[in-house]
Amino acid sequence: MPDFKLHCFALSGNSYKVALFFALAGIKWESVLVDYFEGETRSEEWRRRMNEQGEAPVLEHAGAKISQSGVILDYLAELTGKFGPETADERREILRWILFDNHKFTSYYATLRFIYGLQKSGETPVTAFLRQRAVAAYSIVDEHLRSRPFMVGDRLTIADLSLSGYVFMPEETGIDHSAFPAIAEWKDRIRNMPGWLHPYELMPGPTSI
Repeated sequence: MPDFKLHCFALSGNSYKVALFFALAGIKWESVLVDYFEGETRSEEWRRRMNEQGEAPVLEHAGAKISQSGVILDYLAELTGKFGPETADERREILRWILFDNHKFTSYYATLRFIYGLQKSGETPVTAFLRQRAVAAYSIVDEHLRSRPFMVGDRLTIADLSLSGYVFMPEETGIDHSAFPAIAEWKDRIRNMPGWLHPYELMPGPTSI
C-alpha cells in the first residue's frame, strides 16, 4: 500500500496541485474520494476527523494529517527532495509565489470557474469582478514568465505546481487566454513533462456538477 493517501476529488484544482506533484515525481500514492458536493467537508465528522477548516485536500502520511495545498507541497518537497528550493533565497521566492497564488491567482480564478463554468451562473456583477481580478493576477504571472521558463530558477518547483492547480481545468471562465502567451508556453512545458496527467485523469470523482 502506498505511504501517501490524498483525500481529493477531480474538480478540485487545489487537490490537483498535490496529485500532480506525485505524478511528476513518480511517487506512488492512494486517492480517497471526497464527496465535496454532497457536503462531506462541511460535516462535523469531517472537521473532527480530517480537517477542522472544512477543506480538501488532506494528505495522510506517517500518522499525520496535513491540509492546505501550499503546506502539503512544502512538506512533500522537503521530505522527497523534489521540486523544492536549493537556497534560502529560493525558499523565500517559492513561498512568495505560493502565497500570491493562494491569495490572488488561484482564489479569484477558481471562484470564477466554479460560479461561471460549473454552476453556469451567466454573467453577473460578481463574475465580472472575479474575472477582472483573475485577469490582473494572470497578467502578473504572464509577465514574470516572459523572461524565464519556470516561476523560480530554471526548473520546475512547487511554486509552479501551486500556480498550475487550475490552469488545466477545462471549464469556461470568459477569459481570453490568448492574452497570456507566456503562461501558455509554461503550461506546455509542464504538460510535456514525464508523468503529467490531466486532473480528470489523475483524481477520482465526477467532472461536472
